[in-house]
Amino acid sequence: MHSNNTHKKTKNKFVVILIPILIIVLGFVVLAVLSGMAEKPEKKGQINLAPIVDVLSIKSQDVVFSISSQGSVIPRTETALISEVSGAVTSVSKKFLVGGYFTKGEVLLEIDPITYEVAVLQSEARLGAADATYVEENARAEQAEDEWMLSGRPLDAAPILALRLPQLQKAQADVKAAQADLKQAQIKLARTKIIAPYDALLKEKNVDIGQYVTSGVQVAKTFAVDYAEIRLPIKQHDIAFIDLPKINQTMSANLAVDISIRLAGKTLHWPSKVSRYEGEVNLQSRVHYLIAHVEDPYNLSGKVEHGEELRAGTFVNAEIQGKKVASIIALPREVLRGAKSLHLINAENKLEVIDIEILRADKNNIYISSTIDTSKRVIITKLSAAVNGMSLRVNGEDTQEKAIKPPENSDVE
Repeated sequence: MHSNNTHKKTKNKFVVILIPILIIVLGFVVLAVLSGMAEKPEKKGQINLAPIVDVLSIKSQDVVFSISSQGSVIPRTETALISEVSGAVTSVSKKFLVGGYFTKGEVLLEIDPITYEVAVLQSEARLGAADATYVEENARAEQAEDEWMLSGRPLDAAPILALRLPQLQKAQADVKAAQADLKQAQIKLARTKIIAPYDALLKEKNVDIGQYVTSGVQVAKTFAVDYAEIRLPIKQHDIAFIDLPKINQTMSANLAVDISIRLAGKTLHWPSKVSRYEGEVNLQSRVHYLIAHVEDPYNLSGKVEHGEELRAGTFVNAEIQGKKVASIIALPREVLRGAKSLHLINAENKLEVIDIEILRADKNNIYISSTIDTSKRVIITKLSAAVNGMSLRVNGEDTQEKAIKPPENSDVE
C-alpha cells in the first residue's frame, strides 16, 4: 500500500514537470510555423552616397562680343555768343531764356542799330563820290589818249602822265576802298542782331533788354541739338575686342552702340554708332575713349519710338558691338572655381579639375578657347570637398538610391 502511494506521487510530479516543457516546445513550434508563413522583409542594398551635382553642356560657338561702358551725354557743339558791336540791347526774343529753343538763323536779341545805320549811309555817300571821281578821271584819260593820237606819234610812246593813268588808277582805288568801307559798315549793322548759328538750346543768358554791351562781351551760350556725343571709356583688355580702324582710316559705320537709361521703371534705348576714336590712352586712368554719336537726341523729328528726350548731361549705359570670334566657349561666371579652374564630370561620372586660360570675362560670362573636351560637362554646383576622380551623380539622371543585389548563396537578409 505504501509502495503504491509512493509510485503515484512520483508519477504526478513527473506530469507537473513535463506539461510546462511541452507548452514551451509547442510555443516554439507555433512561432516557427508563423515565422515561416510571414513575408520576408525586403532586402536592403547599399546606398550610393556620391554628391549630386547640376551640370552644363560645353558647346563651341561663334561669339560677337559686347563691351559695356558708361558716360555722359554732351552736345556735339557748344558756342559762346559774343557781341561784335557796342550798344544797348533794344529787343530780345520771348524764347531768350535758359532752355529756349532756336532754329538756325533765328534772332535771339538785337542791339541798337542807329549808329551802324548812320555808318552805312556815310559809306554809301563816300562810295558815290568815289564813283563820280572815277567816271571823271576815266573821261579825262580817254580825252588825253585822243589828243596824243592827233600828234601822229604811237600811243605806246606817250608818257603815263600825258595819258592821266595815275589819276585813273587812284580813282579806281578810291572806289574799291569806299566799297570795302560800305561792306564793313553793313556787316557791323547786321551784327547788331545776335542770331542762332544752328538749331540750338540756350544754355546761358548773360544780358537782357536795356543793358549796354560792348564789343567782345559774351551775351549767351548755346549748344547744338542736331546730334549728341557720348565719351565712352574702354579698358585696355577690352579694346582688343573692338574693330577699330587705323588713324588714317574711316571709322566703320557698322560699329553699333546701344545707349540706354532707366526712367520711370522702364529701360529706354537709343540707337547709336561709334563716330571716332580719340587715339590715345589716358595717363591717369589708363583707358581708351570712344565717341558715340546719337542723332536727334531731343527727338525734334518725332522718330524716336518711345518719344523721350536724351538730354545733355544724362548719364547713360552703353553696349558696344565688338568683334566676332569663332569657335570659343561661353560659360556663366558661376562655374569658375578660384581664379582659373573648372570642375568637369566625365562619362564615368568622375570629377576632373582642370585649369583654363580665360580669353575674356564680363559681368555674366567667361569666354575660353575651344580646347576643352566637349563630351564632358561642366559642374555648376559648388563642391565643399572636391577631390579629383571622386564619384558624382548628375541631378535628374542617376539620383535614385539603388539596392545592390547580394551574391548568390548569401545568408545576408
